[in-house]
Amino acid sequence: MMQVEVVKSKIHRVTVTESNLAYIGSITIDEDLMDAANIIAGERVYIVNNNNGERFDTYTIPGERGSGMICLNGAAARKVQPGDVVIIMSYATMPFEEAKTFKPAVIFPDTATNRLVN
Repeated sequence: MMQVEVVKSKIHRVTVTESNLAYIGSITIDEDLMDAANIIAGERVYIVNNNNGERFDTYTIPGERGSGMICLNGAAARKVQPGDVVIIMSYATMPFEEAKTFKPAVIFPDTATNRLVN
């Protein structure tokens, strides 16, 4: 059976609040945003930096709820600056027929606060 990889989750245009080179890898994301986008702790995510064109992947760590935190840790901290706007995506592999009708969780937080907009 053919399998395809499709976008599962997307946090569209959030602002990096911190970068921490001394930490051991990952991205810390406000847990409210993770829940809304159907992303779990430890999940592999792809990050696109709209400011400099960098594209890279890492794994997630839940940040404080309601904090708006988007912090790149470890080596990824070299690919962003606080204030950069990023898109965070995860993918899932599924059967081709299921993928045709699959609907990803896509959220559009307020870019100034990184909080969910009602």
